[in-house]
Amino acid sequence: MGARKRLMAEKLKEAKKVTAIAKLNDVPTSPRKMRLVADTVRGVEVNRALDLLKFSKREASIRLEKLLRSAIANWEAKNQDKSKELENGNVYVKTIMVDEGRTLKRIRPCPQGRAGRIRKRSNHVTIILDVKQPVENK
Repeated sequence: MGARKRLMAEKLKEAKKVTAIAKLNDVPTSPRKMRLVADTVRGVEVNRALDLLKFSKREASIRLEKLLRSAIANWEAKNQDKSKELENGNVYVKTIMVDEGRTLKRIRPCPQGRAGRIRKRSNHVTIILDVKQPVENK
């Protein structure tokens, strides 16, 4: 059983060497608004994803574009020998996750002496890039 676990660990280690990850924590945007933008670039080739984010009107797309550029730079640093893959359009957004961050609770005065609660939400975004595997015809 130990040999199987070691083999799986080695496979994961090799996979992490070529995939690029970028994280952005505590973004002061609600997770729902960020997910709307993240859904547009999930599974899309990185150059096209940059174009989609650049011309999006949503405020969350500005931060997501900057994060995607960071992920591309991480991918280039890990895969210096495969620089043509990026130009050929084989690098794509494998996964993009938007998780809920901490919520700041604030109070706003309401009618009749009451206090209304305001929740200022934040989120954490993670992008993982990978290379498309060539399709083999049999």
